[in-house]
Amino acid sequence: YAYSTAARNNLSTEELVTALGSAVNTLPKHAVQVIRHVWNEQGKSISVSEDARSMATVGQFVDMKWKLGVAMSSNTCRSLKYPYVTVTLTVADPSGQITDKSFEMTIPQFKNFSRQFKEMAAVLETV
Repeated sequence: YAYSTAARNNLSTEELVTALGSAVNTLPKHAVQVIRHVWNEQGKSISVSEDARSMATVGQFVDMKWKLGVAMSSNTCRSLKYPYVTVTLTVADPSGQITDKSFEMTIPQFKNFSRQFKEMAAVLETV
């Protein structure tokens, strides 16, 4: 977040360190030194990638549907009994064109996917 904000505001190393010092009183001195070093070494490339990101177009989430399925058999296996989750995301691109993107996940993959959404929700609660 600090690097992204610094890149958007074209901050120099000293401006970044000053801003961090005034905004965050509890940041340890060694952490500020690491941030200073990384910004000196990588700040230019971060700024360039931030410019590219701001120029890229981003779609908008419209809807999500999911369903649980079980593969019973295939031409190579008579008895699969393999559960899976199919997720379909509906997204509107910047021009308004609606597209659906579907993908399948195993149950462990879906549990990980669900866990990540719960983590995002918990972080959003703190904002």
